[in-house]
Amino acid sequence: MIDLAALTSLRAVDTCGSVVGAADSLGFTPSAVSQQVKRLEKQTGVALLERVGRGVMLTAHGRRLVDDGARLLTELEEIESGLQRDAARVTGRLRVAAFSTAMRGLVAGAVRDLLDQHPELSLTLTEREPWDTVDLVAAGQQDLGIVHQWGDVPLHLPDHLVSVTIARDVADVVVPRGHRLAGRTRVSPRDLVDEPWVATPEGSICRQWLLRMYDGTGRAPRIAHVAMEFDSHLALVGAGLGIALVPRLGRSALPPDVVAVAAHRPVPSREITVVHRASMAESPAVRAVVEALRTN
Repeated sequence: MIDLAALTSLRAVDTCGSVVGAADSLGFTPSAVSQQVKRLEKQTGVALLERVGRGVMLTAHGRRLVDDGARLLTELEEIESGLQRDAARVTGRLRVAAFSTAMRGLVAGAVRDLLDQHPELSLTLTEREPWDTVDLVAAGQQDLGIVHQWGDVPLHLPDHLVSVTIARDVADVVVPRGHRLAGRTRVSPRDLVDEPWVATPEGSICRQWLLRMYDGTGRAPRIAHVAMEFDSHLALVGAGLGIALVPRLGRSALPPDVVAVAAHRPVPSREITVVHRASMAESPAVRAVVEALRTN
């Protein structure tokens, strides 16, 4: 009989493209993942992986096993969730991925109380960008993901994932205290067309939203500096090197040398959602985590 735990490992290898990546996502050692795949190959009598460069990919047999086996794993997940629902028990281990400001502003405050209330529940937290989080939850490498969507910048979800809105967040334009706009109550993109920006990396959701803000101005934002962390944005703004668009969620206390000014036309707002597989919808543990985040 096919070992379902080993099948989960094979699916992780497919998602990550390597045994090492699969081991990291599952919390196993690479040796353990390799042994599980070899066990599957012995059970099925066919080769499931082939080496390509420094990575590996599924053989045709491996692809069929992963694709057909996904239905089995989904059904088992539904059965497990239903059993826990019937027993009314918040128990088990959930893997949760969240973007950085949500980790600081939502997750950290909610998880401690949640675990105190439900001692049979265990959570593993990982910081990831929203697009990566969606892929990991969809592939079964994470159980819940906390993601965000700015305005009309889409975050597409596969059909087998569901999302629940838990919060809304707003970003402010942060400028040096001596800046010409520091005394304003609000600003629009037209007030900022010539300003140098400190921005998140190209391709990030926050960068895409900054670009969308300038629609209708006939200009694009002038990106002077790039930094991943918003704390770095605040430091660069404080040094007089530019301005930045910084969300309120998880934001550190503003240093004395910067000022936050509200933005409008449009208001830079984002929707914070939790995503999980539809097969886990009946799980009391999933519901408890979602509710704790919603009320935090």
